[in-house]
Amino acid sequence: MNDVKPSSEDPAIVEQLNNDYVQSDQHNDVKRFSEFLAEDFIVQTPGVTRNRAEFLEYIAKPRPFKDLSVHDVKIRILSDVALIHGRSTYTVLADRRRAGAATSAHGI
Repeated sequence: MNDVKPSSEDPAIVEQLNNDYVQSDQHNDVKRFSEFLAEDFIVQTPGVTRNRAEFLEYIAKPRPFKDLSVHDVKIRILSDVALIHGRSTYTVLADRRRAGAATSAHGI
């Protein structure tokens, strides 16, 4: 981390970026979603590990859920890094509600 002083605007900017990230996922917006992912991005979900290209291909397909919402989002700015903590709820195609929790780190 650098000795960067956070701006008072940083939390609002990070919150908007997080909202864009969630909406990109919900609505198959691969172009916007790709702007968030590092070249060496990997994601692990139950039983599957995907790299950036594989994940973007997955995002392009019809989503296996609907009604994605985020709750209890907490943004922490630590010098030039933002940590986003929160939980999500969504309905899988079989109309069962599901929930998850996540923490993500982003360079500012």
